[in-house]
Amino acid sequence: MTRPSPPQEIRRGPPDGWLVAGVLGLCGVGLVMVYSASSVAAFERFGDAAFFLKRQLVWFALGCGSMVLTSRLHYSVWRGLASPLLLASIALVAAVLVPGVGQVAGGARRWIPLGPLSFQPVELGKFSLVLYLAHFLDNRQDRVRHLVRGLAPPLAFTAALAGLLLRQPDMGSAAVLVGITGVMLFCAGARLLHLAGLTVVAVPVAAWAALAEAYRRDRILAFLDPWRDAQGSGFHVIQSLVAVASGGLWGVGLGQSRQKFFYLPERHTDFIFAILVEELGLLGVALLVGLYAVFVARVYRVAFRAPDRYGALLAAGLGAWVAGQTVMNMGVATGMLPVTGVPLPFVSFGGSSLVVLMAASGVCLNVSQYARTPRRADTFARLPFGSAG
Repeated sequence: MTRPSPPQEIRRGPPDGWLVAGVLGLCGVGLVMVYSASSVAAFERFGDAAFFLKRQLVWFALGCGSMVLTSRLHYSVWRGLASPLLLASIALVAAVLVPGVGQVAGGARRWIPLGPLSFQPVELGKFSLVLYLAHFLDNRQDRVRHLVRGLAPPLAFTAALAGLLLRQPDMGSAAVLVGITGVMLFCAGARLLHLAGLTVVAVPVAAWAALAEAYRRDRILAFLDPWRDAQGSGFHVIQSLVAVASGGLWGVGLGQSRQKFFYLPERHTDFIFAILVEELGLLGVALLVGLYAVFVARVYRVAFRAPDRYGALLAAGLGAWVAGQTVMNMGVATGMLPVTGVPLPFVSFGGSSLVVLMAASGVCLNVSQYARTPRRADTFARLPFGSAG
């Protein structure tokens, strides 16, 4: 059943300005760092140091357009699109595995070529999963504390997407999806006992997935001791740590990275954070972390002030998505987590991630336009959110 729009007495106001500033600030840092990190490789491969920057600018323009569009659409319209989008995302993620359809790069099959560009369906999958979970958990709020009737359907869709991602392979994105689902179930009021039990079950499954393939075992061993195979599985980690250690307090200077001279692989995508630390040092890290803190804090402020449960869950899902993926990317770059291959939100080079994240941010901005002053027991079940939206 489709729920009614917010009450008429809640007037539409301006979008959250700090949230807009957070998105644009992160994108600005991303554009600068994409150019700095990729200029050497771009000039060597294409004869144009700004090759990747120009592409990222196109994606940024498309992202701005998508954010403006979704911020003007009332967030309730996504209810009817949630299930079709999720099913389409699952189909696209599955299509990537079909030879001749999916494009292989870096040993993984994650992209669908679209002429001179390529699209990564998992990014749409993250967005559609947030939309679906918000809709399902709002409509089934009376069942969310029931393990089978309340938790089984969202867990089944998450498992389907995660299983397909493991086949690509993309364990990092699979972990992000699981994290999004866990946070949204928690916020919707699922029993802590059920969540704890699911975690106990998930840990050995994740351990099996991590050790089932030889390359994953190598990554685990490289995480524990990268010098064991310094020219092989530990190469990424070691070169990233060299970049991070070179940064110090002030960094070596913007554009002055040494690791981008073909030492550090994936320098403008998965390991762009290491280049940022090398060039801008601890102060640059503080700026970037501050921007992420502003973004996540404002997203959860929107969740607390959302006019209904559905809008609050949408915002909570976006916050979990960005926060979880940011921590994972930074953890990999600093050697605190095994190499997983997830981009740094809004910052890493890549159109699929940037455009979809900006579109999702636009949805959150629309929710913010109907904000109200929250009562202590009237927002989340855990934050806490009330029983009805």
